[in-house]
Amino acid sequence: MTEPQFDIHLDENEWAPQLRNDVLTGLTSAPKTLPPKWFYDDRGSDLFDQITRLPEYYPTEAERQILLARAVEIAEATGADTLIELGSGTSDKTRALLDAFTATGQLKRFVPFDVSEQTLIDAAKYIDDEYPDLSIHGVVGDFERHLAELPKGGRRVVVFLGGTIGNFAPKQRADFLAQIVATLEAGDSFLLGSDLVKDHDRLVAAYDDSQGVTAEFNKNVLEVVNRHLDADFDPTTFDHVAIYDAENDWIEMRLRSRVDQTVHVADLDLDVTFVAGEEMRTEISAKFTRDRLTAELADAGLELTNWWTDEAGDYAVSLSTRR
Repeated sequence: MTEPQFDIHLDENEWAPQLRNDVLTGLTSAPKTLPPKWFYDDRGSDLFDQITRLPEYYPTEAERQILLARAVEIAEATGADTLIELGSGTSDKTRALLDAFTATGQLKRFVPFDVSEQTLIDAAKYIDDEYPDLSIHGVVGDFERHLAELPKGGRRVVVFLGGTIGNFAPKQRADFLAQIVATLEAGDSFLLGSDLVKDHDRLVAAYDDSQGVTAEFNKNVLEVVNRHLDADFDPTTFDHVAIYDAENDWIEMRLRSRVDQTVHVADLDLDVTFVAGEEMRTEISAKFTRDRLTAELADAGLELTNWWTDEAGDYAVSLSTRR
């Protein structure tokens, strides 16, 4: 058994300027926004892990159901000896794939990729203990900048689960898929988890749970800005809001100011005024139909070869190859 290897492409020197730019741009826009990638410090990663276990949050269980039922089929279809997981987090959802791939004897390497260094290191250690014959090569990076840094060689399957593809706006999504295509080599494939269009009330409930974990997760982005940019956001003066935008087929998470207030961001020398009731968007989560997703994949240069759903038809896992 060899020790896990780590490539760190997103240390403080890398992400601090981007955080500054994202926050300055978002807080001076109309309406105000903050990018969802800044949810995922160590605390945010832990909160999201809790969200995936909530009864209202069906995507994780639906995706797990598909992976457990189809993992062997996926392993056979890809023929991969390297599994690369984007946005790996705790890698809990990947175990069904790792079990199936290792059972065939074909898997040699696991490459978890995540924005949170400590979460990635902790998860890699657990995976290393559970699968001692695997070579583990962790990568700390940002989807928008570091996909080209993924380790090369072997026959790879790039895995992007959790419905995270929906967090990108259409232009960002097209750019991301184009980067995936540029990353794929001959024989590689792309495994994607995507949430499907369904009853709007169920969708809203999944992003506004009764225990308030999603609200805490949403407000955590304010704590990230406070900590790293010396801001004075008071999270208790904001309410978590989740709405469904039927025109775009996506959920929006927002933070609504409860009072008139001015927030000072010292590192940006910026004062930001909120009026009572003003909402700041922190995340979108797009929902898909098969036709829509197939078309977007094709536009990026990917051909959908396999499509699996859970029994209820709530969620899909698809496999594509470069055209």
